[in-house]
Amino acid sequence: MRHDGQLERAKGQLLALMQEAYQRRDHVALLCFASDVVELRLPPRRASAWNDDWVAPIAAGGGTPLALGVQRAQQLLAKHESRQRWLWLLTDGRSNESPARPAAADVACVMDFERARTPLHRARQLAAQWDARYLSA
Repeated sequence: MRHDGQLERAKGQLLALMQEAYQRRDHVALLCFASDVVELRLPPRRASAWNDDWVAPIAAGGGTPLALGVQRAQQLLAKHESRQRWLWLLTDGRSNESPARPAAADVACVMDFERARTPLHRARQLAAQWDARYLSA
């Protein structure tokens, strides 16, 4: 995600999603994963106002521990059964992993930021496998 402005576009989309959640008074959580690390950047809570300074520290690079990130998302979603649970995966599809859709996600959306000369279409394939909404960013 660190090439061709992918990370910046993903951060912009993240801010837009968080703004929508804030306006609807939704609850949100944010997991970031790169370089074999999954980080809970925002524990589950009611959405609040966001700005560029908040997303600036989010970095990319290294491997993408997709299965580990999806597993952690499943754990978070499973704890909150009283609301409709959405999972948004923002990815460039540069992972060889193809984890199962988290059972606790009532709605799943995969947003594809791939901009390779020879696209692999892994995000599209994952969305199809998950029966998820697919959006190309």
